[in-house]
Amino acid sequence: MASSSRVQLRVVIVGCGIGGLAAAYCLGRAGHHVTVVEAASALREVGAGIQLTPNVSRLLVRWGLSPLLERVAVKPTTLAFCSYNSGEQVGFAVFGGKMEREHGAPYYHIHRADLHEMLYAAAKPYMDLHLGQRVVALDASSASPAVLLSSGATLVADLVRARSAHRALIGADGIKSCIRDFVAPTVGPPIPTGDAAYRFIVSVEDMQRDPDLRTLVDTPKVHCWMGPDRHVVAYCVRSQKEYNVVMIHPDNGSVESWTKQGDVEDMKKDFGNWEIRIQKLMTLAKSTLNGKVMAHAPLDTWVDPSGRVVLLGDAAHPMLPYRAQGAAMAIEDAAVLGNLFSRISCKSEIGALSRAYQSIRHPRTTATQQATLRNRDTFHFHDGPAQRARDASMKVAMAEALKEYEGEIARMGEQEGNANMWADKRKNDEQFGYDADEAVDSWWRENWDNNVRANL
Repeated sequence: MASSSRVQLRVVIVGCGIGGLAAAYCLGRAGHHVTVVEAASALREVGAGIQLTPNVSRLLVRWGLSPLLERVAVKPTTLAFCSYNSGEQVGFAVFGGKMEREHGAPYYHIHRADLHEMLYAAAKPYMDLHLGQRVVALDASSASPAVLLSSGATLVADLVRARSAHRALIGADGIKSCIRDFVAPTVGPPIPTGDAAYRFIVSVEDMQRDPDLRTLVDTPKVHCWMGPDRHVVAYCVRSQKEYNVVMIHPDNGSVESWTKQGDVEDMKKDFGNWEIRIQKLMTLAKSTLNGKVMAHAPLDTWVDPSGRVVLLGDAAHPMLPYRAQGAAMAIEDAAVLGNLFSRISCKSEIGALSRAYQSIRHPRTTATQQATLRNRDTFHFHDGPAQRARDASMKVAMAEALKEYEGEIARMGEQEGNANMWADKRKNDEQFGYDADEAVDSWWRENWDNNVRANL
């Protein structure tokens, strides 16, 4: 990616979450003037873990964040799938060094607040941040979009410091995006999926005192318990000092927010017939969050007709939490935007580059959304033929994966179509082998000079 474009844009980013900060860093580093507008009066991220798969960790490493990741994140060695009531392990996948060997980057677990903090530190030199400012109106009818804020201030083109500067707007304001309502007004509000998620963190030190829980944290690994209409994912964060637990369950009137407190006793009832380790984890929980899992239909466009207003992250393509790709897709979006707009040479290219962003990213995010839905079905089978077929499929891959882990074979087979998506080499290559910068390079070689630029 070029370090500085030949023309400076004035960019407004609405939303200071992970995607917004990543976009601020990438566009600011490309030489553009970035203003970030955030409705919250203070920056804070709630306690929850994030899985950083190789497709996103390669970008963070490329951005110079490797020392911070190595200090606070955790590299899982394996993934285990277990039965909800018996605790029997039915699936297994090797992570650790295998991820780096096969996909060129590590697999990390990290606390969301830690990731937000490091992205903020990276983006801070490149952005002007306005906290406590909600967007109440947007006008893109003129050459430069104008944003009216709740304070009464308007961000318009007359704030430009030089004649070469031009304004663009990025909506990175999440699944309830007000900017999406402008770009795609017919889509409507987010819709409930029927699922909700309890999220809580417990102390690894407390777990180590219990022989049933100790094995979950003796080495860093992921555990996923599968059951009727529910599943649980758990792993270590914060240098293996804390244990992050996410419990997906049927929505019973949960609030549409990731920051609302849930009821621990309700959670215990919801998972009352699950195995002893789940019971003990819930006993250690002092509190829990509980929020609806929301979605909306794929958008036909992420770019307004002027080409100067674009969507990013959950505002464009909310990811369900069944493939660990929500933050990854937002950060990939940011990398692609930054790379494309590092190449801009005149203001007439803004629309073409915005549409290039969508053409590069839309197929990728749509395929990832579809993969998350498949995992939801796989994880939530009721006891019966489908569940037994799933377990049998996973056990076939597990037998090979264990041999690879123990060094009995150099590498397990392809396992294409296996119920354990993390054992399927083709799916892993597609998801984890993706490089957002290489995707831009490829698109540029194939399209820019011969097709797009010639028609500007």
